[in-house]
Amino acid sequence: MSQKEMEQLFSQYGRIITSRILVDQVTGVSRGVGFIRFDKRIEAEEAIKGLNGQKPLGASEPITVKFANNPSQKTGQALLTHLYQTTARRYTGPLHHQTQRFRLDNLLNMAYGVKRFSPITIDSMTSLAGVNLTGASSAGWCIFVYNLSPEADESVLWQLFGPFGAVTNVKVIRDFTTNKCKGFGFVTMTNYDEAAMAIASLNGYRLGDRILQVSFKTSKQHKA
Repeated sequence: MSQKEMEQLFSQYGRIITSRILVDQVTGVSRGVGFIRFDKRIEAEEAIKGLNGQKPLGASEPITVKFANNPSQKTGQALLTHLYQTTARRYTGPLHHQTQRFRLDNLLNMAYGVKRFSPITIDSMTSLAGVNLTGASSAGWCIFVYNLSPEADESVLWQLFGPFGAVTNVKVIRDFTTNKCKGFGFVTMTNYDEAAMAIASLNGYRLGDRILQVSFKTSKQHKA
């Protein structure tokens, strides 16, 4: 399924803000996963209701369409539910497409169904609610990237995260003696749902012979 075909399939349910089909960076072959961001939540809900479990024309397998899990989980879920009522929003629904041509080892819970809001809003509301959402800062959203190779440098992180939105900073943590990557790094993105999209897309992604672990930074992880 091409990006154009995916947009045609979903456009009947509402106005599409952005769309993306993920491809393997080495082979250029589709990874069988795509994203659609609708203008309104109800449009995404209708698309899920109408297309989940259906087999589009030309497809050999049904597609799975759903909102992804919230990467912030317990604390973030309640907070996001509250913020739905107070801020403008954009909603994203993921498309999982498995065919004979595009075999997937597993279908990942990817993409995101949230609205846009600023880190300042998060900081103020979490402090009032007594919630510690450590991925947020005045500079943006800090993302922890684990299982990088010793040869990894900042350019790798820019290339991985740049397509998902505005990246303000990347940092690979190096061994003082060898100057080699110690296996992890940090990325800061300004927009929450772009950061969430990047995490959902890249967590479990194979980079060379390594599987990346990507998440919002927590207080227990090494400091950037």
